[in-house]
Amino acid sequence: MRHARSRARSWALNLLYGWELSEEPSPAAFAASSLERRRMSPRYRDHVERLLRTVELRLSEIDEVIARHAENWRLERLDVIDRNILRIGIAELRWLDDVPPKTAVHEGVKLATRYGGADSPAFVNGVLDAVLKARESEA
Repeated sequence: MRHARSRARSWALNLLYGWELSEEPSPAAFAASSLERRRMSPRYRDHVERLLRTVELRLSEIDEVIARHAENWRLERLDVIDRNILRIGIAELRWLDDVPPKTAVHEGVKLATRYGGADSPAFVNGVLDAVLKARESEA
């Protein structure tokens, strides 16, 4: 299950990245058209769809959380990859209760290491860790 969810996060990142560069109105619309041309294993699909649906439904809330915790960075100035890794991580931290919080942070850092720039892992870790701490202090 863990490996499947890691792969699903990579798929979700790929689709969110493509959505931001496309003319599609929503991540779900972009994913639907993109997946007509590409094949995804059924074992990834459920988590990819949950992530995309959560990001789409909560996009303004997620972006507010990023803006609050990404000190000295405006959302639109963030690298597209980093912004979407944060969206996935925050979706998992705040709304997907079956994902352990530390796993969401760790997986975000793994995505940043694999797909982001040299500073991405530390940046993603810092923001997601701050979001996690804020969540824990609210509880």
